[in-house]
Amino acid sequence: MLKKRIFSKTLIAGLAILLVFGIFLTSVAFAGHKKIVAVSRFENKTSYSGQVHIGDGMADQLTDSLMQSGEFVVLERQTLKDVFDEQDLAQSGRMAKSKSARTGKATSAQILVKGTITEFEAKSSGGGSGVSLFGVKLGSSKGEAHVGVIVRLIDTTTGEVLHSQRVEGKAKSGGFKLGLDIKGVGFGTDGFSKTPLGKATQIAIDNAVEFIASKMRGVPYQGSVIKVSGDVIYINAGERAGAAAGEVFSVYSVGESLIDPDTGENLGSEEEKLGTVKIFDVKEKYSKARAEGSASGFKKGDIIRDK
Repeated sequence: MLKKRIFSKTLIAGLAILLVFGIFLTSVAFAGHKKIVAVSRFENKTSYSGQVHIGDGMADQLTDSLMQSGEFVVLERQTLKDVFDEQDLAQSGRMAKSKSARTGKATSAQILVKGTITEFEAKSSGGGSGVSLFGVKLGSSKGEAHVGVIVRLIDTTTGEVLHSQRVEGKAKSGGFKLGLDIKGVGFGTDGFSKTPLGKATQIAIDNAVEFIASKMRGVPYQGSVIKVSGDVIYINAGERAGAAAGEVFSVYSVGESLIDPDTGENLGSEEEKLGTVKIFDVKEKYSKARAEGSASGFKKGDIIRDK
């Protein structure tokens, strides 16, 4: 009986430790505000011209992987043209009035992610040992694939490239293959993601997400004041961005953009710190805050940053 009691207490203590450890791991997996990033189309600079539209496809994969990471609010710049077309159509009078397609309501991103595909290659061997019967190709094959991508993180305010890095993915496979032999071209029946090229692509995307996440953790969260009503300051940092009641942000006024007259480059803007605000009510996409001190100088469009 004593042994059973000791075992039960030990088991309970062990489970408690595991629970606390699990909560700790969850809390350190990502702590901070989710930066808003936008994924642009990938530029294909390879000689590949197959059936897969790799520029759009890889941008879609990166968008999904960034969202799954839980560290970002992701905007898909590829679909913005469709959004603006819908807004224009709603304003034209040819459609019923809609509150969901209002002109100029697209969310702005802090960082734009652009990709350039430099390698997209698949090699196979051993396929010739099979036989082709009535257009169906049977045989053993081995393959390897290599995908390389240059990823750039661009400040959407200045257009400056903050970080750039080449990431890659490699994959091999071997085994039995079944496909259609049409005019000498083999169309495999397995999905693209199961091919060496598909696997190499996903590895490259995973490495891109790791690179983006590591660099973005060093970039302060930045948002905006969207409205000032009495002593209440509305900011565009809500639950979606990881904001919480009690958090404090610094508020800055932004002056005129400074443009280099020789190059036309945006050199940034002069900033003046106005004070700080503290959140007291959090919504999904925005929060209500109050100034810690006077709020007389706060206005719509001012910048907020992590204190």
